Amino acid sequence: MTTSAPLRPGEQLASTVCSTRVIVVRAPAEGAPLIACGGTPMVPATGGRPSTAGMTDPRTLLGKRYVDASETLEVLCTSPGVGELSCDGVPMTIKAAKALPASD
Repeated sequence: MTTSAPLRPGEQLASTVCSTRVIVVRAPAEGAPLIACGGTPMVPATGGRPSTAGMTDPRTLLGKRYVDASETLEVLCTSPGVGELSCDGVPMTIKAAKALPASD
């Protein structure tokens, strides 16, 4: 499954089923992966920020980076939501923080 245009770093995407919004941090050089939220493809973000009032138990967390299985696609969540992010039908995972070197 692919979208019509390749993703570009800096591109903002919005869910059509919840308040989730993301910014593309890293995209694969080739191909156009399909990013979905809650099983529905995400669309280019327009307008103001969506309301998160009354939201309980968000699945997509504000400020977290999500990566696909091969870690060639990375997005940053700018608005939390209840939908789960996926890339080409495979759930995306929160990117693990890198350990800093010990200072002696």
